[in-house]
Amino acid sequence: MAIDPAPAARAPRLVSLDVLRGLTVMGMILVNATAGMFYGAKASVFPLLLHASWDGLTIADAVFPAFLMMVGVAIPMAARAPGGSGLDRDTARRIGGRTARLFAIGWLLSNFYWLMDFDSGAWRLWGVLQRIALVYGACALLFWTCKPRVRLAILVAILLLYWPVALLPALDGLPNDILLRGHNFVASVDRVLLGAGGHNYVQGPDGYDPEGLLGTLPAIAHGLIGVAIGEWLLARRGTRATLPLLLAGAGMLAAGLAWSTAFPIIKDIWSSSFVLVTCGLTTIALALLHALLDHRAGAAERWPWRIALAFGSNAIAAYVLHMVTGGLLNWDLLLAPYGVALAVLPPMVAALVPVLLYMALLWAAMAWLRRQGWFVKV
Repeated sequence: MAIDPAPAARAPRLVSLDVLRGLTVMGMILVNATAGMFYGAKASVFPLLLHASWDGLTIADAVFPAFLMMVGVAIPMAARAPGGSGLDRDTARRIGGRTARLFAIGWLLSNFYWLMDFDSGAWRLWGVLQRIALVYGACALLFWTCKPRVRLAILVAILLLYWPVALLPALDGLPNDILLRGHNFVASVDRVLLGAGGHNYVQGPDGYDPEGLLGTLPAIAHGLIGVAIGEWLLARRGTRATLPLLLAGAGMLAAGLAWSTAFPIIKDIWSSSFVLVTCGLTTIALALLHALLDHRAGAAERWPWRIALAFGSNAIAAYVLHMVTGGLLNWDLLLAPYGVALAVLPPMVAALVPVLLYMALLWAAMAWLRRQGWFVKV
């Protein structure tokens, strides 16, 4: 991990990308903190800020895939040569090093409490940063080694083939039902791979990991959609691309919703319909931000975009800081305002008070880094 003190020396950033990346990180922190209030403080919270138990889509389910798509969009933006131009040794080393560092940091965060007390439970292999690492590594390598049409064929093949794979008989004999949590081939691979599910996020005989092995394949397709959008935006830098992006987003959203009637929207196995629906929503959001910010000098420095920009400029640093400090929500420092708010606000609104105070503390740290001109690179 290093701090880049001279962002001005790099190529100009796409402001809408930084803002949307910031909004998605804020969303990830918001839903994690809300879940902390729900499970830790037993607070009543807005259901849309909690993950769907299996099939379906909530706000909480949409933020991580939006960040993954931003990872893909950023790959061509950061490149100094066109995609498919060949992979030299230095570039391969950078990609491999960044992938390994992200995965290692993610593993440490996934096992934060286990490393303090080995008797606290089983260690976990997968996690959010681990999936980001694998998606980044695969998409970056495909960007440098394959032409756009080849990458398009790969992502289509992944999405189409993942459907019948998900419906294969479970490896451990559990009865198959795609609408029952964990009763599918994808989940069974995690159980068999990691010792009957002992090292997965969801425990038990029908346990699995929502960031597990096979689900990484459609997540890579997710990133490749981002790469395609990033290349398209890069080729049209300086022109307005709002309408084509809106149409592309609407097309993916419609296709995903139609497909969901046969292959349901399930985040925990990253179903193909989930990929298309969330990519569609993210593309629409990017199009709107592109229209609002990328052609208006200084627009992103105004409130409220400035808040998102602080998170987006140091997205991984913000997420890591959140994972390390998430226990603050159980401190009286933040639970005391919640008790006061309960007396005057509806319970679901009151539960947001400590969450927003916590997010404000994280924003203060990210805003300070940005004012110093420090961009933490992994």
